[in-house]
Amino acid sequence: MTAPVHPATAPAHLTAPTPQPAGVGAQITGIGWVTPLGRGVPEVFRALAAGRSGLTAPPDGHPAAGWLRVAGIAPDVPAAEVLPPTETRCADRFLLLALAAADDALADAKLTVRQDTDPERVAVVLATGGGGLESYEQQAAGRRERGRAAVSPYLLPGMLSNMAAARIAITHGIRGYSSAVITACAAGAQAVAEGLRLIRGGEADVVVCGGAEAPLHPTIAAAFDNSRALAVGWDDPTKASRPFDARRNGFVLGEGSAVLVLERAEHAAARGAAAYAQLSGWGAATDAHHPTVPRPDGAGAAAAMRAALRSAGLDASAVDYVNAHGTGTKLGDRAEASALREVFGGPGPLVGSTKGATGHLLGAAGAVEAAVSALAVAEGLLPPTLNLEQPDADCELQHIRGAALRRPVRHALSNSFAFGGHNLSLVFGPPSITAKHVGVAADHLGTAAGHLGITAKHLGVAAEHLGGDS
Repeated sequence: MTAPVHPATAPAHLTAPTPQPAGVGAQITGIGWVTPLGRGVPEVFRALAAGRSGLTAPPDGHPAAGWLRVAGIAPDVPAAEVLPPTETRCADRFLLLALAAADDALADAKLTVRQDTDPERVAVVLATGGGGLESYEQQAAGRRERGRAAVSPYLLPGMLSNMAAARIAITHGIRGYSSAVITACAAGAQAVAEGLRLIRGGEADVVVCGGAEAPLHPTIAAAFDNSRALAVGWDDPTKASRPFDARRNGFVLGEGSAVLVLERAEHAAARGAAAYAQLSGWGAATDAHHPTVPRPDGAGAAAAMRAALRSAGLDASAVDYVNAHGTGTKLGDRAEASALREVFGGPGPLVGSTKGATGHLLGAAGAVEAAVSALAVAEGLLPPTLNLEQPDADCELQHIRGAALRRPVRHALSNSFAFGGHNLSLVFGPPSITAKHVGVAADHLGTAAGHLGITAKHLGVAAEHLGGDS
């Protein structure tokens, strides 16, 4: 095993840099994700671009069967794939998803921590909304039935929200800063933003960052269902998630994980790495309005987007594509549409929501959509919003509908909003080192150019109780 490089004798690209100003970005050299559309960069991005849905009714035997009508179910990750045999007991599914995505992201970046960089100059920030709630629920049921002895001593290391970050660090020998972010549905994006802050601040050369969530179990399903936040009344599960559509009536609960490898440009270039895109800015704001309902005017969302543009040193006119938070709730979609019009004016950038295909992955959503935004810059290919058949008149935007749109993207912006009023926006642009591509063929994807613009009729579907941002 290669010994860690001591900073006093390290090559220039491994020494601690001085803090960097706004506009300086972090290179995205690796992406890993496990989503309802599959696993791996090519598989998932091609599915998104082809307009495939990953939503289905939970099959018999699934923990959410009978509790959810439709869900976004990610591929299984066997515990033995990502953990030593002696440590697989009581490992929650959110933890397994996070470890698999992190393994894939570092492999995609062609980066081995102990070999290619100083472990003390690598950080890990991994977000989740709820952590290992399924494991807690199962253990609590066992305690009620059989008493104290039924509770596993491995429960806490298997379900605590910080354990995804901790386990990634242990697996890959990461010895720098580590943290867990738990700002609900903004958490994944905030973890990625934290990565940029660490690199700009000179605190890390590499940051492994993202989010993971596994909420498809009875109690969480019942809570969302009873609050009337979930989509209902759709015989075809693939039609249930309908961001910005006039007939939308809630979101679809999903699970998954996404991890990005961010690098300081000099560090990545010195080891010959290539990057999909550059994370060039971030912005945050708080609604201070209501625990679950967004501000109707979208003021907090607009403030986050403006802050992200300032952080990137960009004018709003430089953004060609927005990956919207777009969950499919009445109030949330309207508030975001209002905020986008306020920030970008008309006609504004092209807008898409990938939640039509994946459902809402809660604390992992912002990380998944950060990866989509980076790949949109890399490929010049913008996935459509599924099921956007008749846009709500109150959500008038330059929607990407029907099919993917092939178009160069100078800069992309990704939004994530959460219960509690957390608003987080990220800005992506072309890399400052050698460009990296997925290579998605356009022949079978068609074009969405004929589907841009808005149909004005509003069908008057009743709003949910929560309506909101998560």
